Amino acid sequence: MRVVAAMSGGVDSAVSAARMLDAGHEVVGVHLALSRSAATLRESARGCCTIEDAGDARRVADRLGIPFYVWDLASRFERDVVEDFVAEYAAGRTPNPCLRCNERIKFAGLLDKAVALGFDAVATGHYARVVQGPSGRELHRAVDTAKDQSYVLGVLDAGQLARSFFPLGDSTKAQVREEAAERGFSVARKPDSHDICFIPDGNTRGWLTGRLGERPGELVDAATGAVVGTHAGTHGFTVGQRRGLGLDRSSLDGAARYVVEVDASSSRVVIGTAELLGVDVVEGDHLRWCGPAPADVVRMGAQVRAHGEEVPATAEVVTGEGGLPDAGAAPRVPASPRVRVRLDRRVRGVAPGQSVVLYDGTRVVGSATISGTGRA
Repeated sequence: MRVVAAMSGGVDSAVSAARMLDAGHEVVGVHLALSRSAATLRESARGCCTIEDAGDARRVADRLGIPFYVWDLASRFERDVVEDFVAEYAAGRTPNPCLRCNERIKFAGLLDKAVALGFDAVATGHYARVVQGPSGRELHRAVDTAKDQSYVLGVLDAGQLARSFFPLGDSTKAQVREEAAERGFSVARKPDSHDICFIPDGNTRGWLTGRLGERPGELVDAATGAVVGTHAGTHGFTVGQRRGLGLDRSSLDGAARYVVEVDASSSRVVIGTAELLGVDVVEGDHLRWCGPAPADVVRMGAQVRAHGEEVPATAEVVTGEGGLPDAGAAPRVPASPRVRVRLDRRVRGVAPGQSVVLYDGTRVVGSATISGTGRA
């Protein structure tokens, strides 16, 4: 099988490429250039896609003896991931750029180009497993639960999954690093990249303000309706946030306050006590099924953030108007069908724009972008 190995320059993608070669595949290494002005060196473990990373990937490819190319997807990444990220925050939602990157870049842009060039599949260094099931290939959680990345792969559809390989799914991170060292890879001890790769200093609020400018508004107490502070833009806040609120605490009772609603249309951020954060009904649009869609109300597990806990739930596909409100955010075009997930217990800090990923045991059933939340 002819396989494109996505090589970021890190240890995971290096070992992934090596294992595909060991399995007898014809492997070509590809590094994705995702920045229009890539930095020469990494500024921190948060960043990636630097010239240094491309050089690390090339050295691994040379050691493996496989062809290596750099594919420029910077314009597409800017449009489909970065601009989407900015637009979602401007609308009062909280997106997950890693899911968008997997959906639109790695398993659309990269895979589509690979297939067009005559390749059969793409292999990445994600920690997840592909299992042959009765109805085709299934996406499952990784053996290493601490590194499991099945949540951010929940956007893959059955066609993309059929052409995807995740060679690290049965290994732990420690085993991967040990193997990299045994193979003589210089990246064996290289730090992992994490969080938002295009905001290397981790200052999301500052980065968004640079893109959107200041958009002043009020901080309002949910219980009394009183104005308890001001802010420079709703894009600096997300549901569940506690720190950096800029509150006038002299008007409060001393209890901790959290963001409970972001109303971008009126530039208002509503804050409240912890008990107002819990929701047990989540509705999502932009459905992506890893296989057949559920035909009826079914019991599943639901996960609403990348490293969050899976919660037992009941899910059903619904159609037509009348979805849960996307509180305060700019309206979406009505999407049909949607998925409605009723959680067995309340979960805090669930924001529109995040993703809900559904599981049947370890198998990923599908995902949706959260459009509204509520309480049963």
